[in-house]
Amino acid sequence: MARKPKTIITCALTGAIHTPTMSDALPYTYDQIAEQAIAAAEAGAAILHLHARNNDTGFPSIDPKDFSPFLARIKQATDAVVNISTGGSLTATIQERITPAKTFSPEMCSMNMGSLNFSFHGLAARYTAWKFDWEKAYVEGSEGNIFRNTFKDIKEAAQTLAPHGIKFEHEIYDVGHLYNLKSMLDQGLFQAPIFLQFVLGIQGGIGADVENLVFLKRTADKLFGDQYHWSVLAAGAAQIPMAVTASQMGGHVRVGLEDSLFIARGELATSNAQQVAKIRRIIEDLGNAVATPDEAREILALKGGDQVAF
Repeated sequence: MARKPKTIITCALTGAIHTPTMSDALPYTYDQIAEQAIAAAEAGAAILHLHARNNDTGFPSIDPKDFSPFLARIKQATDAVVNISTGGSLTATIQERITPAKTFSPEMCSMNMGSLNFSFHGLAARYTAWKFDWEKAYVEGSEGNIFRNTFKDIKEAAQTLAPHGIKFEHEIYDVGHLYNLKSMLDQGLFQAPIFLQFVLGIQGGIGADVENLVFLKRTADKLFGDQYHWSVLAAGAAQIPMAVTASQMGGHVRVGLEDSLFIARGELATSNAQQVAKIRRIIEDLGNAVATPDEAREILALKGGDQVAF
């Protein structure tokens, strides 16, 4: 009997876009992030993509002290691969953004492969009252944001983190980012096999259409041959449909409240684990098997959970 294809599920728990007003399920305290991460792993997520928040206000944080309280708990309770964001702030320097990864030396971290306009200001019009004073201005202010990831920034991050043996999740917001990565791969800044995360549906990036996904995949095939693995995340309502499509094209998937607050159209998700359970059920019903953390480590050639610094 033929072996079922293995699909890696990543769960992105909280991110730096959505705010506490937008969903009561969005985790922002240390306890909430730890509890939802553990539940997501139990539901089938092999990789946990983590941002931190201020424990009192829910404001996005890149301070290592806001990662420490939940990282150890997650490691003790699960075997999941921890992936620490090097995004997290649209205004901080690259050295500030990579400090959590440099501090904790996780198995994986994100690596954004180009600059872009990055806005979610349209969300502000949906709410008339806010839980915290910072939220409205933060969301509205994103209209003027540029997410800076210059060639120099990427090189600096890659060279700084190289001694840690971290596998990068190369976040691809548009097709040009693939060419950026190819140039830097040729310079020896990254090592194959690489792991691509196609990001669809962010305002400022490529749209969440199947045609765009196919185009990204064809371009990656041309540039990287068989020396890469890939996954898809899609914002908002496109999250589950694009994940299902990716799984059937041989890719891996990412879900989580960072990318969408909903479990179905018009229905807020109750947790990250609910989204993981939904995509797992669909993937398995369509004939794929969900990868365990150790299978994800083998597929992506990770250093192992015993070599992290938390």
